[in-house]
Amino acid sequence: ACASGSVAVLAAVHQIMAGLHDVVLVVGAEQQKTMSPAEGSDVLGAAGDYANERAQFGEFMFPKLFGRIAELYTKRYGLTERQLATVAVKNYAHASKNPCAQMRANALSVEQAMQECDANPRLAPPLKITDCSQITDGAAALVLCSERFLRSRDRTRPSIRLQGFGHTTDHLSLDRKQVPEFPMARKAAHCAYEMANVSPAEIHAAEIHDCFTISEIVAYEILGFSERGQGPRLLESGATALPWARDRIGAPTPSHAIPVNAGGGLIGDGHPVGATGVRQITEAYRQLTQTAGERQVENVRRYLTFNMGGSMTTSVAMIWGV
Repeated sequence: ACASGSVAVLAAVHQIMAGLHDVVLVVGAEQQKTMSPAEGSDVLGAAGDYANERAQFGEFMFPKLFGRIAELYTKRYGLTERQLATVAVKNYAHASKNPCAQMRANALSVEQAMQECDANPRLAPPLKITDCSQITDGAAALVLCSERFLRSRDRTRPSIRLQGFGHTTDHLSLDRKQVPEFPMARKAAHCAYEMANVSPAEIHAAEIHDCFTISEIVAYEILGFSERGQGPRLLESGATALPWARDRIGAPTPSHAIPVNAGGGLIGDGHPVGATGVRQITEAYRQLTQTAGERQVENVRRYLTFNMGGSMTTSVAMIWGV
């Protein structure tokens, strides 16, 4: 499902590490606009415990699963409508500087994102339409190769290096997971940090799987960017926004920044399911090779990508560097 792109990247990585191949092309693609949102939601429902969760949550099963995550987070730690809206507004603002982003021409204010109306219904309480990633067609591709192969070729094209990765699978149904802590997803991040021999504080920017606004907030904590229950405060500090986007969300200049979803993330850039995990890495490549244009993160040398499938069922964390 949503993690298939990054799982494909890891399949290529394993083939190269095993010495089976020196060069592997990875392609992620998805065409979602051939059916209605309700029909598409049912197709994507196969990433969950469909027989049981469809009966429990009904139509638009996945938005409602993440609405449930938001409810449980609110009960445990506290969460406001404005904090959820701020995630969407930040990522729309970032998307405005990405010429490939689906929502690049769509301005969104915190007030608009907070307003429940006919154009922004509360689809899966507390989540509204603006809290959700869009139905998207799209594709992304990348070439992975061994260091030996790279050294044997012309090095004029800039390259980045995979420094560490982690891949875990949790229970399929949401009610069998530990929500909102998600320890299995945390384990994927821990494995990536351990392999790369770095800490969360040494990550300069990240692509996070914001299929819904709550998933970005939860991921801040899963990845160790904030303590448990402090994800909303990290967002409000302005640390995860690019400098020019902080005005959009009314955030101050933070003492330490870690921009998240500089290209717009799933909410702003789009979420063509099979392509998302690959697209995240192409954004990491652009950022690390200083070719991201107006959305370039300053002084970035280490970039984390976090791709997730199901209701935090399959988690893939990767750390890329120059």
